[in-house]
Amino acid sequence: MGLDMYLDADKFIWSNNNDIKVSGLELYGFELKRISIRVGYWRKVNAVHSWFVTNVQDGEDNCGRYLVRREKLEQLRSACNRVITETDDNNEMAKHILPTQGGFFFGGTNYDEFYIEDLKGTVKIIDKALELPTGWEYYYQSSW
Repeated sequence: MGLDMYLDADKFIWSNNNDIKVSGLELYGFELKRISIRVGYWRKVNAVHSWFVTNVQDGEDNCGRYLVRREKLEQLRSACNRVITETDDNNEMAKHILPTQGGFFFGGTNYDEFYIEDLKGTVKIIDKALELPTGWEYYYQSSW
């Protein structure tokens, strides 16, 4: 129980059984319209969740699935990198750029080494996700 966070990448395609061959996949005569892959997963990284709620979800924290533009992922990566490289001992920059968010089983709210490690992990997730070629759409969703 707690805050789980997912970043998926979807590729919309139009196909019938003759166009795509995937080992072990039986389409039963239906068209394949979309491929979805999980490109990121976080557990209780509430500062990143809060960023998505504010910058992607228009303040709606409702476990919905939201389209995330590539530019938004780049902005989040930039924010994470700024906090990682420029945070001082009193954490004022971190509190301003990527503030933590309390919540029911949302994880810790301290600006400590675990917070920084979560941001480093976020940068790795975004770097990997952005390696996908154009034509993929990104979606964020949380659950608790």
